[in-house]
Amino acid sequence: MITIKDLKFKYSGTDFFAIDDVSIEIPSGKYIAILGHNGSGKSTLSKLLVGLYKSTSGSIEIDGTIISKKNLKLIRKKIGIVFQNPDNQFIGASVEDDIAFGLENKRLPREEMRKLVKQFAEKVGMSEHLNKEPQNLSGGQKQRVAIASALALDPKIIIFDEVTSMLDPKGKREVLELIQDVQRNKEKTLISITHDMDEAILADIILVFAKGKLIASGKPQDILSNKKIVNIAKIDAPFIYKVSEALKNKGIKPTYKKEELIGEICK
Repeated sequence: MITIKDLKFKYSGTDFFAIDDVSIEIPSGKYIAILGHNGSGKSTLSKLLVGLYKSTSGSIEIDGTIISKKNLKLIRKKIGIVFQNPDNQFIGASVEDDIAFGLENKRLPREEMRKLVKQFAEKVGMSEHLNKEPQNLSGGQKQRVAIASALALDPKIIIFDEVTSMLDPKGKREVLELIQDVQRNKEKTLISITHDMDEAILADIILVFAKGKLIASGKPQDILSNKKIVNIAKIDAPFIYKVSEALKNKGIKPTYKKEELIGEICK
């Protein structure tokens, strides 16, 4: 679905590459978590993927199309993004207007548009709030509406850029459950830019960045239990991993799934 080759990007006025010679292949239908400390390059990568930034060198291919200035409209039909701050994402005066905005730009017939708005509002659990104004929603509700707006446009790829970082625990849980629900169908390729380890362990594949370079990739249990990678990337292993490692030292079989861990402790 995504092929990145020898990608480099440098911000104007800086001497270093924010993305430094990165090559990645991301399969279709997978849930990818991208980890790294502040300044590692992960959010810069997301903006390159959606064509907000132009690479210094190298290439990005999205579903068979190489990103260029000439085909940005086509690329943005294939890929959507949900940003960190839900308050900056609203365009419409109501939930209904906001979900409909992108569909209006596609010039869909009104009846088809209403059907899709209703369908995706229901999918994210916001059917009862269609007439509400954005300022009257919680942070979690706002992010759910932003996700509905992205889903309604039916892109093949959706990027979630730190979408849970400004939410309270309830809002975070709601949004992660929604992302998991989308991922179960395997119809979309999901990319989550995150600091949150509870979010990262849900992914199929983790990519770890440090100083603009891809330093590791693999399954969550392999990456997050690797102390060397965790230390280099300045990320924190999830609590369940720490408990499993502590139990391992006491001769108890380590596991990184909550239900299995409880079972091992209760034996």
